[in-house]
Amino acid sequence: MTDILMPALSPTMEEGGLAKWHVKPGDKIEPGQVIAEIETDKATMEVEAVDDGEIAEILVPEGTQGVKVNTPIARLKGDAAAPAPKPAEAPKAEAPKAAEPAKAEAPKPASAPAAAKAEGGERIFASPLARRLAAQAGLDLKAIKGSGPHGRIVKSDVDGAAKGGVAAPAGAAQPAKAGAEPRQVLSLEQMGIAPGSYDLVPLDGMRRTIARRLTDSFRDVPHFPLTIDLEIDGLLAARAKLNALLEKSGVKVSVNDFVLKASAMALKLVPEANASYTPDGIAMHHHADVAMAVAIDGGLITPIIRACETKGLAQIAKESKDLAERARSRKLKPEEFQGGTFSVSNLGMFGIKSFASIINEPQGAIMSVGVGEQRPVVKNGVLAVATVMTVTLTCDHRVVDGAIGAKFLQAFKSLLEDPVTMLA
Repeated sequence: MTDILMPALSPTMEEGGLAKWHVKPGDKIEPGQVIAEIETDKATMEVEAVDDGEIAEILVPEGTQGVKVNTPIARLKGDAAAPAPKPAEAPKAEAPKAAEPAKAEAPKPASAPAAAKAEGGERIFASPLARRLAAQAGLDLKAIKGSGPHGRIVKSDVDGAAKGGVAAPAGAAQPAKAGAEPRQVLSLEQMGIAPGSYDLVPLDGMRRTIARRLTDSFRDVPHFPLTIDLEIDGLLAARAKLNALLEKSGVKVSVNDFVLKASAMALKLVPEANASYTPDGIAMHHHADVAMAVAIDGGLITPIIRACETKGLAQIAKESKDLAERARSRKLKPEEFQGGTFSVSNLGMFGIKSFASIINEPQGAIMSVGVGEQRPVVKNGVLAVATVMTVTLTCDHRVVDGAIGAKFLQAFKSLLEDPVTMLA
């Protein structure tokens, strides 16, 4: 018997819900077959089998919530390997691991899960993503020690071997951040709120993850805001003309699409702002992968316009609409909301004038966009009226200092106030 474990389908996933089983005891499975659907903190994803075999027992019934990662959820009969989890049509992101020195080691015996045969007939136990990354890096899987369940080689093992560095055993505790010990949270009763005077809505996986990640970011990232006003009458006029031209195609460009495009172009003009802090150095990103905050039931998600600087406004409008719709129905793939280089959060549609967002690590900055409204302005010593929008850039001071942030906002302001420059 081989245990099938609850997969970690995203770097932040600690537990999930077993939404649906596609198999039952006695069913034969084969590689690539979808056997279950798992609810993560962001989406519902499929788990596929890697080897063939027979389902001996279902340990966790469908509909169960709060199943911890690496908990056995089913058993596979015979010598077949356990299924390796991965999202539908996309490789899964492995959960972050702590550290253990990587060294050459013979492959695990054939009873371990997720095995693939090497040229000499030996069986190498590795996730599909780990095999692909090893092939791209020119690494021999036989020389990599697996740290996943039953010695399976996972992404972090390959990354560690590529750097000549380290990889950690699954389930090993990560080192605590300095000052990261959680404070004691008092109950509402201890703070004087009478029992029975409120309804308690349990935290789902998304809310728990948002709470943890944003608390970590706000506490651990040295951040500061920069705020600027922009006049957008020219943008509104250009948008009206552009939408008239696109009307027959069914595409409608929003103000936020202009903001996404201008952000991406400004990041290319000021590449120091398109960066991430890492312990080994500052990562300077090749493309502006701009994430846009989308409110969904129970939380927030940030789908990404990849290489946004290379795309026209009509294409950005199509992609942003599609991503937002699929975000609200929780149909996004992990690669569609993980790994952006910069974020935009727009609350202008709610009438919010200005606000400052919390940085979405490991991004170096996030821009908060307020409502465009008519305000009095002074032009050449004369009082006038203009449509003004306030934006606030929250910067990770380890990467984007005041001068870099100011240069980015200057570039962004020039592009948005004269949108014709975005079409050049």
